[in-house]
Amino acid sequence: MSFKDRNESDEIKILRFLNSRMKLAEKDKIRFRNLVKGFEGEVMFDSLTEKLQCPSYNLNDLLLETKNGKFQLDTVMITQDPVYLFEVKNYDGDFYFEGDRFYALKRNTKIPCTNSNEANPYFASC
Repeated sequence: MSFKDRNESDEIKILRFLNSRMKLAEKDKIRFRNLVKGFEGEVMFDSLTEKLQCPSYNLNDLLLETKNGKFQLDTVMITQDPVYLFEVKNYDGDFYFEGDRFYALKRNTKIPCTNSNEANPYFASC
């Protein structure tokens, strides 16, 4: 069950508006494509989590603030026992998993951390 629906960011809305009315600079086109692709991946993730049989509450696009700044969590899934934090990526291409890391085969892609200690300095690990 989703408590907080996912919506397009203001940046996507602004870039979509500008793109329909003018020729965007190449860096803005790339930024717009990446934002839309990321949003589409998050929507796909939401459709998958809706099919889960375990009872859970999902908070999407949760923006939190600390004294050190703001950070955004794509999805926080609260279940009876653990709380899961998801950082959703919508990459394409060929990847492989070795040890505790993901690697891209053909291009130099920064893969998000797979280790909870690297995930976010705002969370303590057990």
